[in-house]
This record gives sequence, C-alpha cells and structure tokens, in this order.
Amino acid sequence: MEKTIVIDGQEVRLKSTGATVLRYKAQFQKDFFSDLFRLVKGGKAKEDGTIDVDSIENIDFEFFYNFIWVLAKQANKEIPDVMTWLDGFETFPIMDLVPEIQDLLYKTIQSKKK
Repeated sequence: MEKTIVIDGQEVRLKSTGATVLRYKAQFQKDFFSDLFRLVKGGKAKEDGTIDVDSIENIDFEFFYNFIWVLAKQANKEIPDVMTWLDGFETFPIMDLVPEIQDLLYKTIQSKKK
C-alpha cells in the first residue's frame, strides 16, 4: 500500500510492504510488535479513536517517528538515515501525522479473514 502525505509542506511518499516489520527491526534493533503494544498500553484512546490527551505523557512517540521513516524509506531508497531525514523538516507535527498513517499501520498488522 502506498500513500503520499504532507509533512512541513513537503510531499512524502510512504509505502507499506510485507517487509515493513522486518525493516523496522533491522533498522532500530527493536521488535515492531513489542513497540506497538507498548504504545497501545501507554496511551488510551477514546471511543472515536482519538488519543486521550490526559494519557499522552505515557506514550513514547519514538515509535511513530521510526515507523514513518521506515514507510518513507520503503517508498524512496534515497532518503538518508532517520536523524538526517528528520532534520530536513522544520516541524514534524506527529499528532497531525498519526491519523494520516493509521491505514498504513493497520495494513501492516491486519490479518486476512477466510
């Protein structure tokens, strides 16, 4: 699945593939699912799916920065390492970007029903 989002006025192409989880682990030496479940445990969502602001201090947003970089790297092999890439943005409004990447995150973890 591919999607283009806008970060700090720049169009960024993102791509989720069957290798997304393994690329995440290879790049960050962390288990994707462990990080994801830790994130879910730390923050609480409201019934409408938005994040409960009162629980925000429990969320480790590093997961989202890393996940977005992996998606961008899969779409464009030329992007630099994660820190250099992030430095290329004056702002990186993670709270605005999370809803933009939810479908890609869902596609990464969903299972097919038979």
